[in-house]
Amino acid sequence: MERFVLTDAQWARIEPHCLGKASDPGRSGRDNRLFLEAVLWIVRTGSPWRDLPSMFGNWSTAYRRFNDWRRADVFKRIFDAVSDEPDMEYAMVDATIVKVHRHGQGAKGGPQSQAIGRSKGGMTTKILALTDALGNLVRFRLMPGNRYDSIEVPPLIDNVEFGGLIADKAFDSNALVAELNERGARIVISQHPARALKLKIDHETYKWRHLIENFFCKLKEFKRIALRACKTDQSFQPMIHLAADRVPGGGVGDR
Repeated sequence: MERFVLTDAQWARIEPHCLGKASDPGRSGRDNRLFLEAVLWIVRTGSPWRDLPSMFGNWSTAYRRFNDWRRADVFKRIFDAVSDEPDMEYAMVDATIVKVHRHGQGAKGGPQSQAIGRSKGGMTTKILALTDALGNLVRFRLMPGNRYDSIEVPPLIDNVEFGGLIADKAFDSNALVAELNERGARIVISQHPARALKLKIDHETYKWRHLIENFFCKLKEFKRIALRACKTDQSFQPMIHLAADRVPGGGVGDR
């Protein structure tokens, strides 16, 4: 008997945002809940789509359906719908590296166009995440593993209101400090040794940064995330959204 993931309460919150509901025009989808369980099985186990157990239906049909939902941005809508109001007294930003499996390489346009780069760990992708004060994911961006963390911070925090920002010294840049000062946001960023004029930060508040590290640890328990096997970033992103919904302390029914 396969272990299912979604509870009835969680499914009640997700169902209105799925494609192929009885109220939608055109053909209704067959058992959206079972399909989501199939995708979660892939994300949890890291298995190829061809190894999808028969109880979930034909693997090829499930894969095509996943791509249809991806193109319609359904997984992002589900993530947004099940994410309760974030606690933005403070926001936290950090990045983590994931190795890219051989099967995740070779897409059109080369690795750079799919957020893949060569770093010390080989071919890698960097997940840059913004969480709320409780360590719940708010949004993320994918970057090649050899790109500096701070480069994608401006679009990551664009139009996001927060009272302060907590980050490690990789994000200590004059440009970011200037923007935070302009916003009137509190700065809790570990100081880079090369900074001439040190900023005073609240070191007790800085200790909260372990919450975003905990988020990454939980996210990487999903093997399809810890070892990227998706050739395109467009396929990798919805898997992160779906996995983030299941991270304890944040996501479907847990916030």
